[in-house]
Amino acid sequence: MKMTTQWFNECYVDLLNTPIAHWLETLPSQLAKWSESEHKTFNKYCNLIAQLPALDSTHRDIKTQVSLGTESDISDNDLSRMQALLKHFMPWRKGPFELFGLHLDTEWRSDWKWDRVVPHITPLKDKHVLDVGCGSGYHLWRMLGEEAKLVVGIDPTPLFLAQFYIVKRYFPKAKAHMLPLGIEQMPELNGFDVVFSMGVLYHRRDPIQFLTELKNQLSRGGQLVLETLVVDGDENTVLMPTDRYAQMRNVWFLPSTAALEIWLQRLGFVNIEVVDESVTSIDEQRATPWMTNQSLIDFLDPTDHSKTIEGYPAPKRAVLVANKK
Repeated sequence: MKMTTQWFNECYVDLLNTPIAHWLETLPSQLAKWSESEHKTFNKYCNLIAQLPALDSTHRDIKTQVSLGTESDISDNDLSRMQALLKHFMPWRKGPFELFGLHLDTEWRSDWKWDRVVPHITPLKDKHVLDVGCGSGYHLWRMLGEEAKLVVGIDPTPLFLAQFYIVKRYFPKAKAHMLPLGIEQMPELNGFDVVFSMGVLYHRRDPIQFLTELKNQLSRGGQLVLETLVVDGDENTVLMPTDRYAQMRNVWFLPSTAALEIWLQRLGFVNIEVVDESVTSIDEQRATPWMTNQSLIDFLDPTDHSKTIEGYPAPKRAVLVANKK
């Protein structure tokens, strides 16, 4: 667990002298307990990461994509070794990534989502940013590319944490960190300038509690950026699937954007705005050589892509922004 401890320590250092420094009163002991409980699973990933070639990158682009290094920075043997090792971290769901000329074509075109989100958010320059349910951390790099001062992502999934650390290996001094936590495990920090939650709300049994937890991480006047599945309808429309939605068992509430605005209003958010709505296409979410499981095309009605295989409206996603009063 040496590698994990090192990276957590770097996060602790970067939290010093920030509005969220008081998190350090509880965070180290919390992560120590996590390391003890998850050490077998994560130690396997750490051992694989340690076998990746030690390389210096002459190229870094996190502004327009997530691309580190070029083909000229790596030998053919090292490139083959890297590709073989990264296969052990499949499925790669959120991306894509370019590492030394190796293209990781992930299931989701997360860059398309970012392109829809970024024009509508408060500028991230010099901001302290939290991404809740950050997956592999793809968007953490894009947030840092917008010149955020510090970016922290949380997600309890060990595989996603390992995928983030693979990229971090080739950008070790970046002020981006990922921690294996859920939002319910965090204290009320009230210190982040911007909090992102993208693709999480519909997985929560209690969406109002979840939105409250997001609010409790924001400083006064801070911005919430919420991206989630929605359905068409008025302020009273909320879909709760009877069992599965697009073959996912853990989908609970899909509100209309009008209903979601009311939820946010009731919780005390202001300046609420729906800035984007888009139907998820089979080009944005699909199987690839780096994610060979079933994907969106398999979860839609084969004769009518406007419906899921269960007969519900096909996935439609909205982006809302709001401020903490």
